[in-house]
Amino acid sequence: MNKDKIFIFLILVLFIVGFFIFDIPRTIFVERGNFLTDLIQKKEPFPVKAVYSTFITAGSDRINYLIDLINKTELNAIVIDLKDYTGRVPFETSSDIIKKIGSEKIFIKNINELIKKLHKENIYVIARIAVFEDDYLPRKRTDLAIKRLNGGIWEDNNVLAWVDPASQEVWDYNLEIAKEAIKVGFDEINFDYIRFPSDGNVSDIIYPFWDGKTLKKEIIRQFFEYVNQHLKPLNIPISADLFGLTTTSTNDLGIGQWLEYAAPYFDYICPMVYPSHYAPMFLGFENPADHPYEVIYDALRRGNERIASLSVAFPEMPMAKLRPWLQDFNMGAIYDAKMIELQKKATDDGGGFGWLLWNPRNIYTEEGLVSE
Repeated sequence: MNKDKIFIFLILVLFIVGFFIFDIPRTIFVERGNFLTDLIQKKEPFPVKAVYSTFITAGSDRINYLIDLINKTELNAIVIDLKDYTGRVPFETSSDIIKKIGSEKIFIKNINELIKKLHKENIYVIARIAVFEDDYLPRKRTDLAIKRLNGGIWEDNNVLAWVDPASQEVWDYNLEIAKEAIKVGFDEINFDYIRFPSDGNVSDIIYPFWDGKTLKKEIIRQFFEYVNQHLKPLNIPISADLFGLTTTSTNDLGIGQWLEYAAPYFDYICPMVYPSHYAPMFLGFENPADHPYEVIYDALRRGNERIASLSVAFPEMPMAKLRPWLQDFNMGAIYDAKMIELQKKATDDGGGFGWLLWNPRNIYTEEGLVSE
């Protein structure tokens, strides 16, 4: 009996010592954030629920509004521009290639501290890179620029220049930015504007590298494959933003985006299924923006069916999950809390794996998000 008491006493002593020395409370009582951190460190997929941030917001005190919003709600991630349509890289890199181009313009003064701050709040951080729409690179390196028939730099309806999607040097430059993002601690790389131009006088274009014969969707597929080959060995998730219509269209929309040519090369496909961007009478609706649930549910259901068919045809190839961009801005209709909720429900019902909220001013409808 005495031996039993001594044994129990020793166990209690060991527990008390461990309680204070090894911080047992923290290891026993795992909070939501620690669970998320574990998933990130293990590179395990989880449903991202993110908001978008410009690099101007990310480099200012306004980032604290987004951090607070994420902490108060179901959100768990943020997408930050590391190259937007301006073509500027907003942080100091260690890349000779980027420095030679001269595209750095510092908006985020200490990006390492920013990433540490976000990670401390258990926030998953995604770097967004706009690829072929780039108003800086083609003006600095005109040999890479899409040109007009008269030889000048071609511009779209927003007076923005583009680089030739068939240029491997352009591919390498954008991969250089991606690798710099990985160095400073981003958890995922997201590529946008991975297409040929769609607006502006596209009949007045000369491409310096594209031969005009190879299908546009094959050029873009080659880029996707190139990205996969160079970034997958680095063990970091990669994602691609596509037009929302890519999940339902039977062609490449004239821009080279074809769902089946993207799914094998990325972890996530992020179709921009903004209901306001669908034409009148889509699904029979005079104003699709008034019907966010129906538009998004149909887009994801049909997109997932196509990816499932691709998986059957190529069972040895892992396929991307659909993780859509959702609309949190007024266009075509007032997008209040109810409209946000309908989009999220459509995403869940349609088989989406998380979602990303877009508002160009980075002001979000908190009432449409579940409070934590």
